[in-house]
Amino acid sequence: MAGQRSGRETDGEREEGREKGREKGKENESGLTVLLALGANLGIAVAKGFAALITGSASMAAETAHSVADTFNELLLLVGLRRSGRPADRRHPLGYGKERYIWTLLVAVAIFGMGALFSFYQGFQTLTGHRQGEESGTLIAFGVLGVAFVLEGISWQQAVRQVRDAARAEDLPLLAHIRRTDEPTSVSVLLEDSAALIGVLIAAGALGLHRLTGSATWDAIGSLLIGVLLTAVALVLGRINLNLLTGTQADPRIVADVRARLGAAPEVDWVVDIITVTFGADRVLACARLDFRDDLTAGDVERACVRMARDLHDAHEEIDEVFLEPVPRDDPDLRERVIARYGRTLRPKGPGM
Repeated sequence: MAGQRSGRETDGEREEGREKGREKGKENESGLTVLLALGANLGIAVAKGFAALITGSASMAAETAHSVADTFNELLLLVGLRRSGRPADRRHPLGYGKERYIWTLLVAVAIFGMGALFSFYQGFQTLTGHRQGEESGTLIAFGVLGVAFVLEGISWQQAVRQVRDAARAEDLPLLAHIRRTDEPTSVSVLLEDSAALIGVLIAAGALGLHRLTGSATWDAIGSLLIGVLLTAVALVLGRINLNLLTGTQADPRIVADVRARLGAAPEVDWVVDIITVTFGADRVLACARLDFRDDLTAGDVERACVRMARDLHDAHEEIDEVFLEPVPRDDPDLRERVIARYGRTLRPKGPGM
């Protein structure tokens, strides 16, 4: 008996090690994406700042602020990756996974506060005649923008590859994965780099039109468009992280499979209620209220709960914690809460599930 117990513990430790290895691999991939973006944005910010001083262009100044904000944001993302990976403890029994969402939400705030507002300010200053861009140094500015486009493109390709791989692993289209993801770090870098590439094109167009027409209005319009672009990115990132912080349901496919597995258990008469919540990257809390057969003993129910929890862990590596509660399905208060949440009661087990 002792030998069997030791063997089971070894298997559990082995599985736990594999799971930690998968999580570490994903974290390392996200870290590489962020570090690559950090290096690119830092160099680009310095070059754009130099070009903005030479040309006096509002669009170049806006792009400089954009790259400075992106550099600061990568540091925030690195802090979030590090802090969210801490193990669970007594004060945080479910771990620190949600802290990553806090830091990514700060990225959205920084994009708007440091990038978008400064771009709007530069644009309005130029549009009202308080700032006039110079036509000197335009070729230098175009050269800087060309180099920036190449560097941003390299970082963008890494972010796209990671997000596409994650979407393919979940068998989801790219946009659906971005909407559902519980790992916003790589999505943040992807959105930032996409905005950076578009921003470079806007700045180049504004500089070119300014040089051709001699009117600083085009430069102002370019700065304002960059501000609009950054505001849109900040809103999208803010919405993603707000949903994650308030606690979203797990992937509907996981929820459906959990319900089917619990309903198929021979000890269960009715799946009364299911609640799933994401509380970190690839970490799901699953809670279910089940109406067990009346002829079962307390020991039968206990063993069934242990077995079903183990089955759910084995079927879905994302499910980190499972709580199963025996309840009567005809309780009126519970029925009312379930209907309020889903608009109907859950169906019993069987072919119709």
